[in-house]
Formats: sequence, C-alpha cells, structure tokens
Amino acid sequence: MDASSPLSLPRTVALVGLMGAGKSAIGKRLAARLGLPFVDADDEIERAAGCSISEFFERFGEQEFRAGERRVISRLLEETPRVLSTGGGAYMDPETRALMQAKTLTVWLRAELDVLFDRVKKRTHRPLLRQGDPKEILARLMQQRYPIYAEADIVVDSTAQPADRTTEQVIDAIRAHLQPQRAGLSA
Repeated sequence: MDASSPLSLPRTVALVGLMGAGKSAIGKRLAARLGLPFVDADDEIERAAGCSISEFFERFGEQEFRAGERRVISRLLEETPRVLSTGGGAYMDPETRALMQAKTLTVWLRAELDVLFDRVKKRTHRPLLRQGDPKEILARLMQQRYPIYAEADIVVDSTAQPADRTTEQVIDAIRAHLQPQRAGLSA
C-alpha cells in the first residue's frame, strides 16, 4: 500500500486527546479525506441528553455524564465505520477505553500545554476549565491522562501547524499502522 493508494478502513477511527488537541477540526478533515461520516461524540451526547454538556455536568455530575457518554459511544460503534471525535475524558473511563480498543482504530492527538491553552483559553463551554486556573488544570489533566492516552493505537502530535497538515500526518500514521497488517495478509 503506497501513499497514493486509497485508504480502506474496516473500523471506526476514534480520535482521543485533551480538549483543544484538535479532535473535531482534524476529525472533520480526516472524514472528508477518507470519505467517511464524521461524528462528534459530545454532539451526540447533547442530542441524547437534550441539554449541553455543561448543563448535564451541573445537573447530574461527572459520573453520570461518563455513563451516558459510554452508552452513546457504544451505540455509535455499532454503526458503519466513521471518524469519531471523543470528549477528552472518554478514553479515561476503563469500560469506554476497552470498548474503543476492541472496536476502533484509536488515534491520540497529543499536544503540548501551550498549544492546548492557546486553543481553549477563550472558550467558556468547558466545565473542567471553570474550576480554577485553566492552564494549571490542563497541566494536571496532561499528567493524569497522557499515560492512558498513550495506550492508543497511533500517536500523532497536534502542533500549532495548520490542521490540514496534521490531518495528512494522521493519514500517514494510519497507513503505516495498517501496512504491517496488510503485508501479513498477503504473505
């Protein structure tokens, strides 16, 4: 499979990473390039709950949110392959992570603190960032979550470069990841 051949994916590509890593921006571009539907799990959760994620957190708390998130992601993974953008905490839930590891090709969009902070500092819809200094919260989340995100099938650095360039890097990484599997099939 060379770089010019079309990429055929037998399963959903799930993007994981912290808020601001570019999961939605890269996910939309990736879906368009791969000819797959794009789904943002947070949008689907809001649709299912009938309220925003912030409102859900305030009314029911994080534990109930994670349970709902798990149900929505599980449903989405029963459908045809797609590009799925997940919330920053989705992969931290052991059940959701196991489900994603079994049914998707996971891609961690890893980003440095300054890149994340620059992308999220003007947004007010992130419940976790309203609990103190946003940069300190992001740094703490990086410490807690990066070792778990590292369990993803593929890691691509999401930098301050244009989203189209990062999308190309994701496609190249997926192609490289699938290469050994395809070679094994033809042997």
